Amino acid sequence: MADLYLALLHYPVLDKNGLVVTAAVTNMDIHDIARSARTYGVRAFYVATPVKALRTLAAKIIEHWQTGYGSTYNATRKDALSLVRLERDLDSIIVAVEQETGLRPRLVVTSAREGPNRTTFSALRAQLEHCRNPLLLVLGTGWGLAPEVIDQADVQLEPVRGPSNYNHLSVRSAAAIILDRLRGARYEDVFSDRATSTR
Repeated sequence: MADLYLALLHYPVLDKNGLVVTAAVTNMDIHDIARSARTYGVRAFYVATPVKALRTLAAKIIEHWQTGYGSTYNATRKDALSLVRLERDLDSIIVAVEQETGLRPRLVVTSAREGPNRTTFSALRAQLEHCRNPLLLVLGTGWGLAPEVIDQADVQLEPVRGPSNYNHLSVRSAAAIILDRLRGARYEDVFSDRATSTR
């Protein structure tokens, strides 16, 4: 299976009026997405912002759980936060993944917006099982990734949809759902394994 990397971009993203902005880094996004990434076997989780003060804030959060009081208070969170890497922007992340793997990652972008040429979760899951190059799954804060990021993508993933017409999940929730659909055990796999073990 291809290596899967995760990136959370805070710039360039959109605000509710469609303007390109820099979004704030939040403690909960780092914690919760790191825990999901650790659960689903992500190689590294990159948090990117061009704002030095926000990178410093993120570094302090990580340090607390890696070497500070939090490292002894909650070992499982320390384990999850060990996946987090800080970078300035998407280009820096691509370079870092390429240096680690020796291969340029395929860029997979996410969006809550409907549109043409979206790849389904099942199709991307199949690609993960057979692709040689690592996949870099890019999530956006604010109101989603700016068009200039979308335009760089090799794959644009379909939105996470529910049964209603409301579609405004937190990025933490969306990340968990997407990772489960791409890397989680499927019910048919679980039942097949159980059937095999009882023979």
